[in-house]
Amino acid sequence: MIHIPILRKGTPYKSVDLQRVSHYRTRETFVEMSQANPGLIRRDLLDQESSRAALAQFTTEQLLAICKQAATHFIEDTLPLGEIEQSPDDYVSQLSATTGMPYVLVRKNMKKIHGVMAEMGSVLAGLTRGLSTNILDDGFGVHENHTVSFFPRTQSLGVVLPSNSPGVHSLWIPAVAMKIPLVLKPGSSEPWSPYRIAQAMIKAGIPKEAFSFYPADHAGAGEILRSCGRGIFFGDSASVGKYANDPRIELHGTGYSKVVIGEDCIDEWEKYLDVIVASILENGGRSCVNASGVWVPRKGREIAEAIAQRVAEVVPRDAEDPQAQIAPFANPDVAKRLSAIVDAGLREEGVTDLTAKYRPERLVELNGATYLLPTIVYCESPEYPLANREFLFPFASVVEAEQSAMPGVLGPTLVVTALTEDQNFIDRLIASPLVDRLNIGAIPTMQIAWDQPHEGNLFEHLYARRAFQRAAGKG
Repeated sequence: MIHIPILRKGTPYKSVDLQRVSHYRTRETFVEMSQANPGLIRRDLLDQESSRAALAQFTTEQLLAICKQAATHFIEDTLPLGEIEQSPDDYVSQLSATTGMPYVLVRKNMKKIHGVMAEMGSVLAGLTRGLSTNILDDGFGVHENHTVSFFPRTQSLGVVLPSNSPGVHSLWIPAVAMKIPLVLKPGSSEPWSPYRIAQAMIKAGIPKEAFSFYPADHAGAGEILRSCGRGIFFGDSASVGKYANDPRIELHGTGYSKVVIGEDCIDEWEKYLDVIVASILENGGRSCVNASGVWVPRKGREIAEAIAQRVAEVVPRDAEDPQAQIAPFANPDVAKRLSAIVDAGLREEGVTDLTAKYRPERLVELNGATYLLPTIVYCESPEYPLANREFLFPFASVVEAEQSAMPGVLGPTLVVTALTEDQNFIDRLIASPLVDRLNIGAIPTMQIAWDQPHEGNLFEHLYARRAFQRAAGKG
């Protein structure tokens, strides 16, 4: 039996309390994780200064070089996993076993994590808007002919992690290059990535004290967010809501990402079909940057029909199949509940599931695993509940709305890919506080640039700017 321990400032610790995680298909226990109770977490986090001091002894340039080496360790090397070792192939198969994610998608996410570590210099430059690394080391310096100074808001970053997709782990890794230790609460079925990232970093030369890893329940997660000066919380809209007014916590919830076609391009929508389909299907539809909506001024049903025909070609496949594009649900009850929500929304007039004609059922099983097949619904107007919903499988609504009502009618949106050359429309999108990331032109919503923050800005979350003056020295 594989056992994943707690890491208390990098030191493995086996708890008497265990969480058993099942194989998504056999439902038999696949791995045991030591559980950290709130008291243990609270006690450990009384001392966060020593972990911060261990990282602060390095220059930023040294940390960037270590991250680059860690990228190689992560993707190529056999690394510790509790009392055993884990090869890259082991990582792929183990992560697949508890999440259901096909091997091919795990490997794509593995490359994404490798990329952010290997390109940490570009990532940091984007987050800091080109600050010299000397300024980060000294706390002050000259940037664009102005004296600037920054100080850390916290001694550590607490992160409550999800299980939906390994790629999200690339979002907290830059904290290491900013000299901020990490306190990680892994997702219930995806402890593999954060543990392996930590081991790759430690092997490359990051002090082990920079990584604490606490598998825990909701109370433990809450203790991490209370005890750390800054936090990141991944979750759905319901779970992140209670932290909505806490400025210490950066929330990563539902994305509601969208492709929007302008009136000037709507008659040529066919040439954008590949971009739309990729935005919906990539990574099995599991990411907050997957498009869950396609908003158009007209031709909505025609566009929805074409998308539906394309995504209906996707079928369940074995995890090892290199052609696999969707993942089963580790918990079949979740799949059943989500499908029932979609069915309830389809009872309203003006909402149609256009993929239904291509398959008998949305909820299907293969070799004991439960899948939700890609679903495209057409909504005649934005008023319907399914017009702006997001689910953990390839689902998108095609919605007709007046361009003049956009972007206001879109609601809060993590990514908008705007297919338009109408400068007035583009200007409205640029000015909108509802749009977090904006792609102008045929760029899939899934496409991320290393030098662009994903959601919020981790540097600004971890560091604050102060006024700074220094008297001239004598002589």
